[in-house]
Amino acid sequence: MFANVLLSVKRSSYVTLQQVTCRTIVSSIGMDSTGRKKRPVWKKLIAEHAPLLLPAAHDALTARIIERIGFKAYQIGGFALNGARHAYPDLDLTHFGEERHGFYDIISASSLPVMIDADDCYGDVKNVTRTIRGYEALGASALFFEDQQAPKRCGHLKGKRLISTKAMVWKIRAALAARSESDFFIIARTDAIEAYGLDEALRRGEQYLQAGADGLFIEGPRSIEDIESIGRHFKGASLCVNIFEGGGRTPWVSPDDLHKMGFSMILYPTTILFRVTHAIEQAAADLIAGKQLSAKDSVNFKAYEDIVGLPQWKEIEEKFHYEEQ
Repeated sequence: MFANVLLSVKRSSYVTLQQVTCRTIVSSIGMDSTGRKKRPVWKKLIAEHAPLLLPAAHDALTARIIERIGFKAYQIGGFALNGARHAYPDLDLTHFGEERHGFYDIISASSLPVMIDADDCYGDVKNVTRTIRGYEALGASALFFEDQQAPKRCGHLKGKRLISTKAMVWKIRAALAARSESDFFIIARTDAIEAYGLDEALRRGEQYLQAGADGLFIEGPRSIEDIESIGRHFKGASLCVNIFEGGGRTPWVSPDDLHKMGFSMILYPTTILFRVTHAIEQAAADLIAGKQLSAKDSVNFKAYEDIVGLPQWKEIEEKFHYEEQ
């Protein structure tokens, strides 16, 4: 019996040592024992790094590159994800069940805090609860959802219809009740400018903040004057603004100027996606024309290996690979 106990202790010690060694290895490549870094709290990010510049990652490789470039956080937007993953427009064609798989892949590729675009939360307060719980469990740090009536559409398209202010307030309350940690940052978005005008958007924004939303996102201001009005009206609140480059309704304003106007989070949903789309078109056109890959317009094999983490994976393989005799 003593021998069995001793053997059990030895096995336990071996397993513990093995686990410690594994943690040491993954720690050396910038991850915790689950393969992820502990992400900073979103409120702290705003306090220390505002304005937060939030480019949209439409896939895992983009999220990895955004982190390598030096951003403090990023977003995953429905517009970019639908286009890149499904070649769909942003017209309510995908919902929680489909989008969470894409979100998981992207979030897993970067240790940065991420803001999730949860559309209209895909239904009533039950769906809101499921969506909040699901995306918080995936590792998101912040999330916004909007007051559009289904079928929702891109914030810079015409024809949007909204649910009532009261219905959105109850959705916000359900979202706050659903989160397991108060640090999970919930932003209420209104698309009222296009549907009813700026005054109604401001009125709704007041109600959404009173309901307890951590931040506010008034979509689609059409002029610098509109942007300034929003910043003045909600001075001191955590405000988002969407700079939809390449054809959106909101004019481009520099990050510094937007911050001076009162905005702490600046979203760029199209900037990377549109440039990537152009690069794919150009590469395909060059290939069919028989042109060689241009070194100035691409990364090389070694650079790509570094981006996708080949050296780190080789380190793990060499440390733990066992060859059958």
